[in-house]
Amino acid sequence: MNRSAESVRAGGRRVPAALIAATAALLVLTACGGQGTSASQPPPAQSATGGAAGGEAPGAGSGAGQAAAALDRSVPQQVSIPSLGVSSALETLGQNKDGAMTTPKNPDLAGWYEPGPTPGSEGPAVIAGHVTWNGEDAVFKDLKTLKAGDTVEVKRQDGKTATFTVDRVEEYPKKEFPTLEVYKNLDHAGLRLVTCGGEFDADRHYYTHNVVVFASMTGVA
Repeated sequence: MNRSAESVRAGGRRVPAALIAATAALLVLTACGGQGTSASQPPPAQSATGGAAGGEAPGAGSGAGQAAAALDRSVPQQVSIPSLGVSSALETLGQNKDGAMTTPKNPDLAGWYEPGPTPGSEGPAVIAGHVTWNGEDAVFKDLKTLKAGDTVEVKRQDGKTATFTVDRVEEYPKKEFPTLEVYKNLDHAGLRLVTCGGEFDADRHYYTHNVVVFASMTGVA
């Protein structure tokens, strides 16, 4: 993910604008090396409180604990990943004119996708971050090393902190990104952390894959 690549790509069919609700505006991240080209394609039909068609039970992964009841919508302010030593304020991410998700402007900060669910509310909330930036490590440089059972904490504007337990970590080729699998409808509060992965093409300033962390909310403080 990079400055000039402020959009993301996912596989799948094009969906009429009337059916595109607010959640995962294309979260396959393109070039992550600080420069490069970008491209985008509309996401599947989703809603701000659910996700794309098709459901997933809470705690579907091997690292899941007991799912906590979903909260009301509240803007997230900070994400922390204790096992990685990550603590980041959150930029607010929206959509470009073509419907693709924007990416964080600061490589040291992650960003929350505002049109989708908030972390802690029902559905797959999305937080994205750069893995590198012009050859330097960025906020999600070690994201792919997370393991099932690790935790992610999100502080919210309402004063509550939602704790998510990692269910699984996957790496997908960008050209074969399973949009519906990653952003399908949930009946619980889920979280998706997204960055680039795979091999880096220095000539194209492009990573071949995306890393996606799947997590479910297991606690509220």
